[in-house]
Amino acid sequence: MSGDTTGGRRVRADAQRSQDALRAAAKEVFATSGVHAPVREIAERAGVGLGTVYRHFPQRSDLITAVFRHEVDDCAASAQELAATHPPVEALALWLDRYVEFIATKLGLAAALHSGDPAFESLPGYFDKHLRPALGALLDAAVAAGEIRDDIDPGDLLPAVANLSLPAEGDPAHTRRMVALLIDGLRYRPRD
Repeated sequence: MSGDTTGGRRVRADAQRSQDALRAAAKEVFATSGVHAPVREIAERAGVGLGTVYRHFPQRSDLITAVFRHEVDDCAASAQELAATHPPVEALALWLDRYVEFIATKLGLAAALHSGDPAFESLPGYFDKHLRPALGALLDAAVAAGEIRDDIDPGDLLPAVANLSLPAEGDPAHTRRMVALLIDGLRYRPRD
């Protein structure tokens, strides 16, 4: 037995592999076809049967929530990994690129997340609780290194990058150019 726990029970390794495959497949399907894509499409992409989908995720909202939380957790964890292996401003820039990837996935989930469904009420708080501190630590390190200005709030920067990540002009490189421009702006210090 290994993996996540559910209700205090450890999940078997094969069940964990199925859940992981379903989350990955759902992420891809949601990003391209939206959250209302047929569950059969997700099952086929994951290489499992429909019964396996419903055993692990009885409601579509359970799968959507699992994908969202997993993506938030991965994005938050990458901040520490990048901080440990790159200079502060480079780690910040790389993490913002990773956050842009997360936003692309979130766009596939947006219809569900903003549907008013009570199943998704906790997700904005989950997002804030995990991503704000991750970005805050990267900003603090870059400020301490003297690489960026000291008046940037993670609560302002997260939505700014999210807004820059909205699809524009059909050019996937557009977002990365805009985020790079934003990072250059973080380096600017007004004269006293």
